[in-house]
Amino acid sequence: MIVDAVCERGLMWIKPSFLWMMYRCGWGTKKDQETVLAVEIGREGLAWALRNSCLSHYVPGLHGDAAAWKRRLREAPARVQWDPERDLWLRPLPYRSLQLGLAGEAAARYADEWIVGIEDVTPLATEIRALVRAGEPERAAGMLPGERPLRLDGELLAHLRA
Repeated sequence: MIVDAVCERGLMWIKPSFLWMMYRCGWGTKKDQETVLAVEIGREGLAWALRNSCLSHYVPGLHGDAAAWKRRLREAPARVQWDPERDLWLRPLPYRSLQLGLAGEAAARYADEWIVGIEDVTPLATEIRALVRAGEPERAAGMLPGERPLRLDGELLAHLRA
């Protein structure tokens, strides 16, 4: 699995969607976000993070009461939020992509155990952005990294359904 990570608000955020990451970093043009790395992690690490995560927002039918959710959020080494996926123009789409925030033990495991590869995709981001701006979305789309939904055990995600 290839992911992108951003450090923000004390968390390291994994963004498994290339276009969502391009939205986040402005195609690698935002200050201090000029380098875009694709970080490949193992499936086992992702599964650990999901098992040990909490939704970033309170859902009454899922969490019981708000106090219990807040406790779980403070204690969990990972958190999940579902954000709108993006198109080539970085506009929101009607479906969501998982964003995974790591802290504490999860961030340490990510750095020390889960990473199996890192690739600088800044030139790719620059080229795709140039094609979109030049009115060549078909060519741009053809250059996007391959992404497919990750099939996971439903039980693994049961506590994360918003």
